[in-house]
Amino acid sequence: MRLDKLEAQMGDRINVTWKAFLLRAEAKTGDHGAFVEYTKSWIRPGEMEPEAKFTVWASEETQPASSIPAQVAFKAVEAIRPELKKAYHDRILRAYFTENRNIAESDVLMELAVDVGVDADELAKAGTTRREEFTKLVLDEHNGAIEKGVTGIPNVVFEDQMPVPGAQPLETYVHLVERIEKHLANQ
Repeated sequence: MRLDKLEAQMGDRINVTWKAFLLRAEAKTGDHGAFVEYTKSWIRPGEMEPEAKFTVWASEETQPASSIPAQVAFKAVEAIRPELKKAYHDRILRAYFTENRNIAESDVLMELAVDVGVDADELAKAGTTRREEFTKLVLDEHNGAIEKGVTGIPNVVFEDQMPVPGAQPLETYVHLVERIEKHLANQ
């Protein structure tokens, strides 16, 4: 998507690192009809990001009760198969926003990991033996983002201190990177 294009355009001038930010930190189930209505808000961002496919929730699957399981699963894949972390990240997003899958369910997260080439047994072992470590990392990243002024997603933080909220046009990100480079060169 945009950040993929930004990386391709700017090469080694930037380093995109995905950090955890919890939209549903506390596990809770809500009214399914209200959730379906909420997913209608995905239409506008979907129109702004032509390569992303956002679908109003039409699945019979329940909505995720928490963001933590998907974030923890991502951290596990990142730790055991770092070369697959981007593919897994993209697969989770597609499962949720396009396929309307409940990405808080461990069997769904495992299936998605296997889809991108992660060994199920290796992931299950990491999830069992290192769950506390990954959960702490997710919570630490979430809290660190809040300390930097992040209040929601999408949000891009430049130089670990300058949060830019909302999905911005690619040109805006390029302009900001160039301004930061210029500023750093003049220090």
